[in-house]
Amino acid sequence: MADKKDFDVSIIRPEMRFEHFRWRREGRSGEELKGIKRGLRTLQTLETMAVNIYKFQITRRVNELNLYLLAAMGNEMTHLQDFQIKLFEYGFKPSKFRVLYWIVGVALGFISRTLGTKAILKTGVWVEKKAVQHYSELLQSINWDPQTRRIVEKDRADEEGHINRWRELQKKSS
Repeated sequence: MADKKDFDVSIIRPEMRFEHFRWRREGRSGEELKGIKRGLRTLQTLETMAVNIYKFQITRRVNELNLYLLAAMGNEMTHLQDFQIKLFEYGFKPSKFRVLYWIVGVALGFISRTLGTKAILKTGVWVEKKAVQHYSELLQSINWDPQTRRIVEKDRADEEGHINRWRELQKKSS
């Protein structure tokens, strides 16, 4: 497993080139593919929720919090694309139930925005801690191909970076 310091979490959208894309099913057992499908769908669905949380927390104010929320939303959109691409590379489709997580994300984002800065930051820490937990479990339980594993590890490191940013802002606002 990659060390946390192997990733620069200040990079919001890592570069992708055509040669990074390839078909990934070949040589995988049915059991492996089942786990990969479950893992990619889980990550893609949860990232859908995260994008909407941040999208609906952003206000019109020009301030540090909104800038961080905007960067976090952009980063989560990258994660969403990462897992959607991987789903298709493996020959899978996103879950039809992801719309439910889209709605939950809207609700969590809107409600926390309504409750103010402390609620936004508390929601951010809580959601990102859950994300890190999911990423860690899926990294341990699934036999990822090396490129996909690296993406999952980088995205987990990004989530840890978000936790650190939200905690720093919590300290400033106390």
